[in-house]
Amino acid sequence: MKQLLKFILIFSIISCHSNPEHNSLVSAKIKGLQKGTVYLQKFQDTVYITLDSLNVKGKETVQLGCQLEEPEVLYLSLSKAIDAKRIPFFAEAGSTTIETNLKRFVFDAKIEGGTQQKLLEDYRKNLERFKNLHLDLLEASINAQREGNEKEIEVVQNKMDNNLKRQYLYSINYAINNNDNEIAPYIALSDIFDAKSTFLDTIYNSLTPRIAASKYGILLKDYLEKIESKDQ
Repeated sequence: MKQLLKFILIFSIISCHSNPEHNSLVSAKIKGLQKGTVYLQKFQDTVYITLDSLNVKGKETVQLGCQLEEPEVLYLSLSKAIDAKRIPFFAEAGSTTIETNLKRFVFDAKIEGGTQQKLLEDYRKNLERFKNLHLDLLEASINAQREGNEKEIEVVQNKMDNNLKRQYLYSINYAINNNDNEIAPYIALSDIFDAKSTFLDTIYNSLTPRIAASKYGILLKDYLEKIESKDQ
């Protein structure tokens, strides 16, 4: 009996060491979740790939994990469908905590993570003022169109164009000022990919060697090369 217990203990130790350890852990508390499956995913080659998942029943808090070679934007979802609601967050080695609820899964999400997630939240928070102004101007434009006020329509449109330029300049400057962080090329690819290639070139050329060699740095380089080949 003792030999059997010893064998089981040795086998358990070997099994534990043979399985790769997750260096990035996600603890998610979803208020109102009674049953279902929670997915940890990443976006690659136009599809969402599941890194980890957990079936839950009567449990609001779940633990998920994966092995990351570098900081990367991942997604928390309750479905594998392509159009499912997903919470994006910048994951990296260490732990990330997400608190939200079933009714407003994405909009009420509160995320605590590492350096890149903090930079992303700071960026998004400041970006809100441009988006809020755009909504106000859009409402003013609609009202001017209803009244047939051509002069006001032109004035509002000029303000909208100026606001968009300021928003792009903010994104460009934020990326350049954080050129030693993965968020810099990520912003270029996700938020201002349709900006003039000269601006994207400026961001890429500002990247430190480490970030230029990162996943998003390489993707930005490939994207710029595709743009240049089309222009030729």
